[in-house]
Amino acid sequence: MSKTSKDRIKQVIPKGLREPLLRWWRLHRVRWGSLRRLTPVSGVFGLDRGLPIDRYYVEGFLKRHREDIQGHVLEVGDPRYAKKFGGPGISRIDVLHAVPGNPEATLVADLAVEGSLPKDTYDCMILTQTLNFVFDVPAALVNSLSALKPRGVLLATFPGIIQISRYDMERWGDYWRFTQASVQRLFGDVFGPENLVMETHGNVLVACAFLQGLAASEMREAELAYHDPDYPLVITVRAVKPKHAST
Repeated sequence: MSKTSKDRIKQVIPKGLREPLLRWWRLHRVRWGSLRRLTPVSGVFGLDRGLPIDRYYVEGFLKRHREDIQGHVLEVGDPRYAKKFGGPGISRIDVLHAVPGNPEATLVADLAVEGSLPKDTYDCMILTQTLNFVFDVPAALVNSLSALKPRGVLLATFPGIIQISRYDMERWGDYWRFTQASVQRLFGDVFGPENLVMETHGNVLVACAFLQGLAASEMREAELAYHDPDYPLVITVRAVKPKHAST
């Protein structure tokens, strides 16, 4: 407490109440320490410090659903998660990119354009932290449903609390942040609510740490595991295409 604050307490608080008030303040005051700053610790999501916190939840989600990553798989940008979490059950991996120039891309297309993906083709689609860069999210989901084989699985993750990705903003746009309600509505309207499993991940501490650009390794396991639905850092969805879907 500053000297000025103490002087004010002496002026307005009766002497017998001053010490209890000071004890209460010492107990409840917030110590910002090195986080009292106007720029983040890392401006690249913590990539320069280790595994970003959002990717901790993304990778945990994919690991839990690794049995879905089989057959003909589509991933966006590069095939790292299909290779990391898929197994010998993968027969082929396609890599989707929005614009030409990615040497790893096998398919250049706009996810939101109807018919831009081959119909009834994929056993699994991996869309991690992707749909926030697509303006027409409903159209992208309809197109994804069409591209899946019947009973094919879409594994998707969404940012809830996250900074702007300047790299993506300057290339194709960074449009959306999501909540449990918006994801439930978007996917339910396309896949049907009975074909979804959705979860939120995060809490106020990991959200603050992620916005500062700290890495997952700088957090305790119990801190990462604690779930507060009012602070969704990452939202995950496993959506299954109905056997007799009309697309």
